[in-house]
Amino acid sequence: MKKADLYKSVLEYFAEAMPVAETELHYGSPFQLLVAVVLSAQCTDKRVNMVTPALFAAYPDASHMAEASEDQIFDYIHSVSYPNSKSRHLVALARMLRDDFGGTVPADIDALQRLPGVGRKTANVVAAVVFDQPAMPVDTHVFRVANRIGLTVNSKTPLSTERELVKHIPPELLSKAHHWLILHGRYVCQARKPKCDSCGLTAVCRYHKSMEKGGCA
Repeated sequence: MKKADLYKSVLEYFAEAMPVAETELHYGSPFQLLVAVVLSAQCTDKRVNMVTPALFAAYPDASHMAEASEDQIFDYIHSVSYPNSKSRHLVALARMLRDDFGGTVPADIDALQRLPGVGRKTANVVAAVVFDQPAMPVDTHVFRVANRIGLTVNSKTPLSTERELVKHIPPELLSKAHHWLILHGRYVCQARKPKCDSCGLTAVCRYHKSMEKGGCA
């Protein structure tokens, strides 16, 4: 199957099977989404959603969080992964937002990456979800699912995966496709044991075809 045909089949399947695809993180503002995404690194959205209500009640925006100490933030987020470094990053990014950006989360991906604790994936998530920009954040789910299906082949880094997906997915679908791939990876194409029996992409999936032949994907 040609690459263009594969992408067309995959995107059409997701559009029909998952017409609504959104982030599962809970937030009430661009700042709160930014904080939630920083907290979600190597942590589940479910766990993040358990700690953010109290965190956001105490520190609803950058100006409030900028006045907090790392220890105060730690008390709210201690149950997430890497709470020490995330506490440090959240206080620092809140202060930079207050001091350099007037308390407003910037829409520009390069500007977002200036913030402590904000890498390319986090910046792309904020750009795509909050500002509806044609961005493709690549997390472990997107990286794995894209490679398994065959949307990317032997991609070694998240950036190379991002570039390949952006090349083949129409700009107006990029943000939604990001959620499609994440949710598919989270609930169907799971890391340890993909649920191929309940997947509607087996007819075009490189991984499934390889398993049927007894090979290695």
